[in-house]
Amino acid sequence: MLDLPVWFEVGTLVVLVLLLIADLLIVTRRPHAPSMREAGLWVAFYVSLAVVFGIVLGFVGHGQASGEFFAGWLTEYSLSVDNLFIFVIILAQFKVPRKYQQSVLMFGILTAIVLRGVFILLGAALINEFAWVFYIFGAFLVYTAVKLANQQVHHEEHDDEEYENAFIRRAKRVLPMTTEYHGIKLRIRENGKRLYTPMLIVFLSIASADLLFAVDSIPAIFGLTQEAFIVFTANIFALMGLRQLYFLIGGLLERLIYLSAGLAVILAFIGVKLVLHALHENNLPFINGGEPFHNVPEVPIWLSLSVIIGTLLVTTVLSLMKSRRDGREAEAGGSAGPAQPEVDGPAATNGAVADSVEADESSAAEHDRR
Repeated sequence: MLDLPVWFEVGTLVVLVLLLIADLLIVTRRPHAPSMREAGLWVAFYVSLAVVFGIVLGFVGHGQASGEFFAGWLTEYSLSVDNLFIFVIILAQFKVPRKYQQSVLMFGILTAIVLRGVFILLGAALINEFAWVFYIFGAFLVYTAVKLANQQVHHEEHDDEEYENAFIRRAKRVLPMTTEYHGIKLRIRENGKRLYTPMLIVFLSIASADLLFAVDSIPAIFGLTQEAFIVFTANIFALMGLRQLYFLIGGLLERLIYLSAGLAVILAFIGVKLVLHALHENNLPFINGGEPFHNVPEVPIWLSLSVIIGTLLVTTVLSLMKSRRDGREAEAGGSAGPAQPEVDGPAATNGAVADSVEADESSAAEHDRR
């Protein structure tokens, strides 16, 4: 069990809450689309903060705690990037004005923190009372990994877009809606009638995406550590800076074409690790007579960390190499003159978002010069 000083745990939570409040105040008082430089500095700050915290945790606690934090943080950060992909689709689909996108993203991050906090409390309570829950967590992660791998093999799109469309259609049938945004207001009075704005549907879509990803992410990190403090802080550090990362990466998500495959490998590995741990702690009477499997190996944290880092590095390198090769082939085909195939799906959505980002930045720069 992790035995940290109370002052360290309380101090960490206070600092994290203050950072989130400061971030929220920046968004509410000065809604704007950050420049690439501003977004890059914020992302670097939050990543550096997580690295420093992990190192300090190793000194205050022990090396095992530090390794568990880094493994959990990297896993949750990877899942958060995939979550960000859905945010890109939602914001593009509803044509949310760029100056309001920070507020929407901040809402998404705060909602994700609340939902994951609830799942962490529930998960910790279940684990403390019922060791067999590891079987369920492990099977669920392996199932999720298979789905992601199948999506990668068949080049399927995220099905959240269709889900959100159906969800929106149902909401519009029962809610009186305006056709235009009115800042970040969810409801206005127009001609004596109370009407909801499209921002309400955007917020509901973001919240539903957060819920889906919370269901995936919490079992994943519990497969790496059962310490609630590490689980919570790893999630917070993974979510902080996600808003700025959205504006920084622009069309980079389009290039990470093997992200689903990498996440599938990581989740499958953690799922198998959870099942092994469940066998080692087994107390189910219909499995081995309720006796633990003492000969089942436990996966050390250094191996988990190595697999996660190695998978992310290989995924990123192969994705960028594939994107560069496809780009050269497209240029060669374009010079020969044949018509280029029309691109559908998330890649096209990301490209449109990236083009919009570049156009907005150009107009903002022109405005500043004036």
